[in-house]
Amino acid sequence: MKSNVILEFQGNQVAVKDIVEMAKKTWKDSGNKVSDLKDMRLYVKPEENAIYYVFNDSVDGRLSL
Repeated sequence: MKSNVILEFQGNQVAVKDIVEMAKKTWKDSGNKVSDLKDMRLYVKPEENAIYYVFNDSVDGRLSL
């Protein structure tokens, strides 16, 4: 089955797969290997225009949506 989840808020649209890719890029841009990313939790808060992430239960931060 093929699926595409789109998050809509305040007249904006973003695909969930793009959010996941943004988070992976953040991990990689921090000097880490994608293969070392074992667990990723993303919390999308459209009202704050933010994505909060937790990588491997130890690295956390915020991205702009």
